[in-house]
Amino acid sequence: MIIMRKFIIAATVALVAALLAGSLSACGGTPEQGAFQVGIIQLVEHPALDAAREGFIAALSDEGIDAQYDYQNAQRDQSVLATISQRFVSNNVDLVLAIATSSVQAIAAETDTIPVVGSAITSYETAGVVYSNEEPRYNVTGASDMNPIEAQINLILEFMPGIRSLGIVYSTNEPNSVYQAEIARGVAESLGLTVVEGTVTTTADVQQNMLSITNRVEAVFIPTDNTHADAFAVVHQISLDSGVPIFPGEENMVLGGGLATVGVNYFDLGYQSGLMAAQILRGEGQPATMPIQFARGYTYTVNGEMLEELNISVPERLRDYIVFP
Repeated sequence: MIIMRKFIIAATVALVAALLAGSLSACGGTPEQGAFQVGIIQLVEHPALDAAREGFIAALSDEGIDAQYDYQNAQRDQSVLATISQRFVSNNVDLVLAIATSSVQAIAAETDTIPVVGSAITSYETAGVVYSNEEPRYNVTGASDMNPIEAQINLILEFMPGIRSLGIVYSTNEPNSVYQAEIARGVAESLGLTVVEGTVTTTADVQQNMLSITNRVEAVFIPTDNTHADAFAVVHQISLDSGVPIFPGEENMVLGGGLATVGVNYFDLGYQSGLMAAQILRGEGQPATMPIQFARGYTYTVNGEMLEELNISVPERLRDYIVFP
């Protein structure tokens, strides 16, 4: 145990040192003369957050913005989020893209002058980084991944019209997940469903929590939750073993083994954030006066493999949305 602790401490020190030295920079080398310096702070790597980052970069490219990117991934470590934020402030970058709620909270705690554009953040107000969605007032703005929760719960009933119980699982460490879970609970209960909640704080908790929940309910809803997204291979296997379908809040978790969703396309959401950043970098706007934007549309995704594995029929109107990952 002592040896393991020493190893973890050493690894953490090495990671922080690498961040400070710039060895994890995505662009590397000497920045091009005249290019905007854009820091990207991402909570963790998984398909939804990666897609938001890719969409952001695509938008700046399409807008003709000459930018150099310093991409940093905190691997879910709060202390590393702070270190990355301090690095960006020290380097006086021109703008920061913050991907996920913890990321935007970390950078907002370090600077009130550098423009920050967020993406894959459900509620900027709940995160405490804006005065309001309509009037941010501070140096933070961005695009929200708030999903159509009521439509998502109703989608579950389309697939399983006779169910009486629904599990809702989420991480209590993620304000975005807590916010969505509260809405989902209210919708489900208004439809006469018995709700069983299961909460986690780390990915290590996911397996036991899912095993417990799937023993007590007929279906499970998971909001856009980074902890569960990061451990979705475990969620997928438990769904297969138990026969209980999982209805996630976003399409990448469906492709990873969920059954179906209606939700945000994260590349498109990142693209929206990128268009906002382009305005700021061109001097056409400031975060303080740029209202938070929301997804311009939602997409259905149905996992054909899970339909077959769980022997569940797809509603006729959703047949065109079946995919085979």
